[in-house]
Amino acid sequence: MSFDLLIKGGVLPDGSVADIGIIGEEIAAIEPAIHADSGAKYDVSGNLVSPPFVDPHFHMDATLSYGLPRINRSGTLLEGIGLWGELKPLLTHEAVKERALAYCDWAASMGLLAIRTHVDVCDDRLLAVEALLEVRKEVAHYIDLQLVAFPQDGVYRDPTAMQNVIRALDMGVDVVGGIPHFERTMEDGRRSVTTLCEIAAERGLQVDMHCDETDDPNSRHIEQLAYETQRLGLQGRVAGSHLTSMHSMDNYYVSKLLPLIAEAEVSAIPNPLINITIQGRHDTYPKRRGQTRVPEMLAHGIRVGWGQDCVLDPWYPLGTADMLDVAFMGLHVAQMTSPAEMTQCFDMVTNVNAAIMNLDDYGLAVGKKASLVVLDAGNPIEAIRLRPERLLVVAKGRVIAQRNQQNTRLSLPGRPEQINRRHTLPS
Repeated sequence: MSFDLLIKGGVLPDGSVADIGIIGEEIAAIEPAIHADSGAKYDVSGNLVSPPFVDPHFHMDATLSYGLPRINRSGTLLEGIGLWGELKPLLTHEAVKERALAYCDWAASMGLLAIRTHVDVCDDRLLAVEALLEVRKEVAHYIDLQLVAFPQDGVYRDPTAMQNVIRALDMGVDVVGGIPHFERTMEDGRRSVTTLCEIAAERGLQVDMHCDETDDPNSRHIEQLAYETQRLGLQGRVAGSHLTSMHSMDNYYVSKLLPLIAEAEVSAIPNPLINITIQGRHDTYPKRRGQTRVPEMLAHGIRVGWGQDCVLDPWYPLGTADMLDVAFMGLHVAQMTSPAEMTQCFDMVTNVNAAIMNLDDYGLAVGKKASLVVLDAGNPIEAIRLRPERLLVVAKGRVIAQRNQQNTRLSLPGRPEQINRRHTLPS
């Protein structure tokens, strides 16, 4: 049989070893041994082959803008929002697009091939919306980019935000966003959840809200989001991002809330790098960890995926576009250290995030889109532990990035010469 591309001897996330044959943009075969007459062949024996990484929560209109026009000195969410407000009037179409494309190239090299990015619509020019719509089109041959109409300053708090959400959706933005905890009152926050979910239901769109990104235990908009999801029949199409107020809520209330979220099939997207950096800034000690109740959500059957959120922007001075960094930090903060939990953390930056974004053609299976990443690791846990090189990145049937495996030759006095690769622990 002939293939355009053949990946030989890869270790799949479940531990099995297989060859993957690709024809065009589709996975045509996954078998223990494939003999092909033609096509490009890559021997990746002993290395992990994974579906591509997926980020369901990012801010591409702000990325790589760190230091413009100044630095967030307090490190708080509110100063970051204020700083972004100072930067918005200075933005140009060209600058937003240039930074976004640079980030997409960076992400692609790391095997991050699907991103959901929020784009601020509280700028009547909708400059960032136009720029990112162009970026979405330009990167479509290697990255699946979803855009969220995000009223950063509050859909009721900002005088033109509601009409700008509608304008952005009319222009082709994919998902309805919101920020209920940033409205002027709890009641305005509740109304915003209802109205924005109704807009999504009318248009057949998904919903992804910045929800309760605060240390205030009385911020409970996730309850309203779960209610509206059921009332409007949006099950499986709604995500609540951050949900950090849950780390401060009364345990009895949470025992009621988690089953409601599970029943409504609302997904949760914690962003561990940012949540643990921004939250708890008003605390002395004991100091809150800043992340929502991930293990408890998982125990209730709630779909939870890790998000990156920010890279080099008004809210976060670091970042690498590496979803394994995100999984690594999330694992630590959530204390998910059993083998099953660590493997689950890898799944949360691949398959689970793809499900949150409703990417139906995603995955390592015959008939799915031929996008994958080969890592210099032997299994998902090792990949999180090492955050290793991406040896090969395939996007929609094309090799778009390739690196040589980095081996270290040790010649130590009194010891035999050896090649150190991954320092793999004994099984």
